[in-house]
Amino acid sequence: MIRLTNRQARQFMLLKQGLLGEYRFAGRQGALEYVRQAGCIQFDPVDACGKNAELTLQSRVKGFTKQMLQELLYQDRSLVDYPDKNLSIIAVEDWPYFGRYRRAAVECGKQFPQLSDLEERAKEYIGKNGPVSSDELPVEGDIHWHSAIHWSGNWNGSTNAARAVLEQLYSTGELVIHHKKGTRKYYDLARRYIAAELLDAPDPVEDEFEHRKWRILRRIGAVGLLWDRPSDAWLNIWGLKTPERTRAFEELMAENKILPVEVEGIRAKLYCRREDLPLLGEVSQGGSYRPRLEFLAPLDCFLWDRRLIRELFGFEYSWEIYTPAVKRKYGFYVLPVLYGEVFAGRIEAVNETKTHTLSVKNIWYEEGIRRTRKLDVAMERGIRRLARFNGCDRIEGI
Repeated sequence: MIRLTNRQARQFMLLKQGLLGEYRFAGRQGALEYVRQAGCIQFDPVDACGKNAELTLQSRVKGFTKQMLQELLYQDRSLVDYPDKNLSIIAVEDWPYFGRYRRAAVECGKQFPQLSDLEERAKEYIGKNGPVSSDELPVEGDIHWHSAIHWSGNWNGSTNAARAVLEQLYSTGELVIHHKKGTRKYYDLARRYIAAELLDAPDPVEDEFEHRKWRILRRIGAVGLLWDRPSDAWLNIWGLKTPERTRAFEELMAENKILPVEVEGIRAKLYCRREDLPLLGEVSQGGSYRPRLEFLAPLDCFLWDRRLIRELFGFEYSWEIYTPAVKRKYGFYVLPVLYGEVFAGRIEAVNETKTHTLSVKNIWYEEGIRRTRKLDVAMERGIRRLARFNGCDRIEGI
């Protein structure tokens, strides 16, 4: 049994994430390396001061710009938009592992007889005309439809026919997102952008339970430490009930793919991937690391299990974007502020695009955080970096 103090466990998770000490990831290649480590990063279209995926990378990747992610997705095609933990961005080489979800989408589509003809029309049109949005596809009217894997969840009722057929073909893997303009998605034929050996590859993990194990192992690697408990870290792993999850943990341990970790002050056993044993050894030896101040994304991989973050770091975070304004404790789009090994507070900043101004609405420091000159300087630098990241040449509120 590996035993860690609370501080060692925190250091391990932060170092694994590339959030403590010197930057582990740099530039466009570093962004790709982090996505491969995490398995996926969540995408959300809301853009207050950067979209969730962009903010996730800017906190870890030295010199990261929004353009780098666009290039990895829509130029290099090293990454691809596809549902994993809800709507996500994954490495293109992982495409074959999600074949069962595309097959499920095909079966789901058979429930809606109107779709078949629309699918053929849409593919023919795109084949001749290239990338298209739902506004441009010459399909009119509404149809009754819901998606098997749509990231916004299933729904019933009337849906714009053009949107429905594009989303259906995206769900089945026949289309990919070619690019986005704001929140508008443009689709093109997947075979034009994904290599045939990936597009036509059989599922590498055919057995359903083995597939769940693969996804659990992947999520443990994304966070660093996880436990065998209900958690948002397991979202969208189909059919993962408590008995199946516990059995998966037991088998992954027996296969020597994960290791149990006992952490001071936490009753439940935690688990890490075996490949992270050298990093565990490093933090067990003790040491200090250069503190950095980083603003984390609301759906950051590090925050997927918020109960674990509360128990390890004493920091409780709730994304209040869908909370009625009168009930919010903080604000609409608030980012946790990580400083060294602790959460120092949270910040609400908005990119006022018309005036190229980053408006800092508020900064809330956590109880017990001492405002030092060093912290104030780090906060000011962090805000200036966030402004540059958003293309702002002015800052208001500090």
